[in-house]
Amino acid sequence: MENLFDLKGKVAVMTGACGVLGATIVKYFAAQGCKMVLLDLERAAEIGGKIVEEIKAEGGEAMFLPTNVLEEEVLEQNRQDIMKAYGRIDILLNAAGGNMGPANVQPDQTIFDMDINAMKKVNELNVFGTVIPTKVFAKSMIENKKGSIINFCSMSSFRPLTRVAGYGIAKAGMASWTQWLAGELAIKFGEGLRVNAIAPGFLLTNQNRSLLTNPDGSLTERSHQILAHTPFGRFLEPDELVGALHYLASDASKGVTGTVAVVDGGFNSFSI
Repeated sequence: MENLFDLKGKVAVMTGACGVLGATIVKYFAAQGCKMVLLDLERAAEIGGKIVEEIKAEGGEAMFLPTNVLEEEVLEQNRQDIMKAYGRIDILLNAAGGNMGPANVQPDQTIFDMDINAMKKVNELNVFGTVIPTKVFAKSMIENKKGSIINFCSMSSFRPLTRVAGYGIAKAGMASWTQWLAGELAIKFGEGLRVNAIAPGFLLTNQNRSLLTNPDGSLTERSHQILAHTPFGRFLEPDELVGALHYLASDASKGVTGTVAVVDGGFNSFSI
C-alpha cells in the first residue's frame, strides 16, 4: 500500500528558516528525505550554513539562500536558484514573521500610546512577508499542478490577546488569507494546489523570551496566565509541531485545503 506520508525527494522551501522553530522544522523535513531550502536574512547566513552542514552530515540535502521576504525581485532570484538546483518546488513553509515591542500596548498604556508605524511594520512583515513569497514560489508549483503551501498562524488568529495589537491583526489576517488562497488556487489551477496553516500555541523562543521570562529566568505574570489557560500546563516544544506540518505537506492530507491546524496543548479550546 502507498505510504501517503512519504516525502522523499520533495523540495521544501522555508522562509524564516534559521530561528529556533525553523531549525527544528528544516532538520525534521530533511530527515524525511526532503531537499531543504533555507531562506532567511543575510545576517542569518552563518546559522543557516551550520544547519545545512548538520543536515548534510546526516546524509540529507540542503542549501541556504539569503533573502528578503518583502522584496519580490530578491525572492524571484531565489526561485530561479532553487529551480536551477532542484528543478521543482513541492512544499512552501511560510514561517517568516514576528513582532516588535512598540507595536504592543503595555499594561500601563492605552490605545492612544500605540505606535502606528511599528504596527505597520509588523503587519507588513507578517502579512506581505507571506503573500509575496507565495506569489513567487507558487509559480513553480502551478507548473507541476501540485504543491502544498503551509502558512504560520498563531493563537492570535482566533481571539484577541492582550498587548499584541499589531501582531494580532496580522495573524488574524493570515487565517483569512489561507482560506481565501486555498479556494483561489484550487479553482483556477486545480486541486493539486493546496493551502493550509498551522497555529502553534505558546513556545519559548528568542523572539518572545523577554515577554515570557524575567531576567533571572523565572516566568512572568503573563506566562502564568497563559499556562493557567493551557490544559497541558506547560509551554510546547518545537518538535511538537512537526507532525502536523508533515501531515499537511504530504499526500496524507491531499483532500485538505483551507484549514488551520491547531497545535497548542489545548489553549484555544479551553474555557474554564
